[in-house]
Amino acid sequence: MQTLVLGASGATGKKLVEQLLSQNRKVKAIVRSPEKLPKSWQENQNLEIITASILDLSDKEISEQISDCTSIASCLGHNLTWKGIYGQPRRLVTDATRKICDAVKMNSPKSPTRFVLMNTTGNSNRDLDEPISFAQKCVIGILRLLLPPHTDNEKAADFLRTQIGQSSKSVEWAVVRPDNLIDLEEVTEYEIYPSPIRSAIFDAGQTSRINVGNFIARLMTEDKLWEKWKGQMPVIYNKSAAN
Repeated sequence: MQTLVLGASGATGKKLVEQLLSQNRKVKAIVRSPEKLPKSWQENQNLEIITASILDLSDKEISEQISDCTSIASCLGHNLTWKGIYGQPRRLVTDATRKICDAVKMNSPKSPTRFVLMNTTGNSNRDLDEPISFAQKCVIGILRLLLPPHTDNEKAADFLRTQIGQSSKSVEWAVVRPDNLIDLEEVTEYEIYPSPIRSAIFDAGQTSRINVGNFIARLMTEDKLWEKWKGQMPVIYNKSAAN
């Protein structure tokens, strides 16, 4: 069982890789800047580091990289700089999701590959018609106009919902939605809900990056948990912040 992680050099991606390695799982990490990775990773026999941009790889190259992977996680995101927010590629998350899913289909795996996309509570699951206040709808509308990364997150999740759907024989998916991300050193208690239990804009909770990494790692490796949440967009809160 091997997992491919996209965005492994990011703040949350690193936590996911560490959680998988702590379980003695084999991991592949595609990163553009390997110098950002912990030095200890270079010596870990369970980790293979591929230096590349996922969007620069051909379909054939991606299919080869994922041919021995039973699960894939994307923790990709845009850098919080002017270039990162308004420069290219504006559809990093969406295009990477599409390329990965196309490559999985190309390989025709014997059993569906698990794909987990890290997203945000600011993105609604339109399969559930989640209730949103008028004020929050207005703010989200402004974010779509002013912040391309928000639209990118929405389109990536929509691709999985509408193009991959619930009956693909090649790809099973889940979209994990953390609330306001914070840094903690240890995994703490957290709670998972089908939909947000508080406003992502006006009453945001907290979710530690390490808890996100732990939950995604568990989705990759625990069959019962995967069966519960596949095809859904679970929301994760630190337990103290959920009440």
